[in-house]
Amino acid sequence: MPASKSYTIRGLMCAALAEGESEVIHPLTSDDTEAALNVLGKIGIGVRQERDVWRVKGGDFYQPDTDLFCGESAATLRFMTAVCSLIPGRCRLTSALSLSKRPIEPLLQALRQLGINCVRHNEDSSVVVEGGRLKGGTVELPGDISSQFVSALLFISPFAEEGVTISLATPLESKPYVLMTLDCLQSFGIKVEASEDFRRFEILKQTYKPAKYRVEGDWSSASYLLALGAVCGEVGAENLNPESLQGDKVLLDFLRDMGAAVEVNKDSVVVRKSGLNAIRADLSDCIDLLPTMAVLAAVADGESEFTGISRARIKESNRASALREGLERMGIRVREERDKLAVTGSIPKGSVIDSKGDHRIAMAFSVLGLATGETVIDGAECVSKTYSEFWDVLKSLGGEVKINEK
Repeated sequence: MPASKSYTIRGLMCAALAEGESEVIHPLTSDDTEAALNVLGKIGIGVRQERDVWRVKGGDFYQPDTDLFCGESAATLRFMTAVCSLIPGRCRLTSALSLSKRPIEPLLQALRQLGINCVRHNEDSSVVVEGGRLKGGTVELPGDISSQFVSALLFISPFAEEGVTISLATPLESKPYVLMTLDCLQSFGIKVEASEDFRRFEILKQTYKPAKYRVEGDWSSASYLLALGAVCGEVGAENLNPESLQGDKVLLDFLRDMGAAVEVNKDSVVVRKSGLNAIRADLSDCIDLLPTMAVLAAVADGESEFTGISRARIKESNRASALREGLERMGIRVREERDKLAVTGSIPKGSVIDSKGDHRIAMAFSVLGLATGETVIDGAECVSKTYSEFWDVLKSLGGEVKINEK
């Protein structure tokens, strides 16, 4: 399996904030991580890319002389918006169209509470940050829109003159991603005091230390291939940490609950084809699994219900609607509500699927495509956002995949 996108970008951010040279070992090369590399380079962070290691010279920021284009990487845009608050002068961050529609105002409001002047311009969705002195203090923001807002503040809080207390006005969703951030911060010598309910974080003024940071395999990318094993035949996925903090590792529990045969080894997982039963699952802490679970439910016996899905509507696409549209085209009955998706399993038929330019929609429907045949996925190149080798991997497993390049 490819390296974790989330851990790669987090490792890059911490390495950039540490004065001296750090190593990011086994990083993911993808559209999103390239966006992070490019933006960091424009603010003075040198990255020497060697075979399977990125050597990052951090700690020396300067004001960029051009816009910081974040592509379609939400993590890059949100994390770098916070990092720019540490750079004296004006930084302007821009993004691709799909990302420009996703929320960032709660993060900007939080930065203003810390004494930073920042704004999002409605006419072009650019974000402008006037950085320099990070005062610190207590900041309040919602915890149920994006965990990346919390992570972004955690990255910069050690630089605040007075320290920072982060208070969440609503319960934290996607908690595993914040745990991943805390884990990464610890690797670079940063300590954070978190309350038991993860509604309050306290960070004193500290200094990042250079580190050799090893990136583990990506459970989100693995989910499509493990689902393929449950639907089409035996699939083994290596380079996966069974003790990972990644929230999407819960897929193993979901697969077992649905009746799949799952074997977990030291650094790999094997899933074998079996009859699947319907499931009811709360996805509020693992929202990226919604596409995977929806296609599994499409071939399971009975009606599955997935709750905690409202944030799936503000991802690269409105994933709840994209899944309903695609599954209905394949003859599957779907009931879509604001925070719930119900899927009644049946025998899918081949169809033409609009990926909406969303990598997770494209990869999820590939599972049903291989199960049913005669399926076309438009915009299939979008998988390069996180897993550029995906279609080649399906071919290597014996899938009949033809790519029509336009």
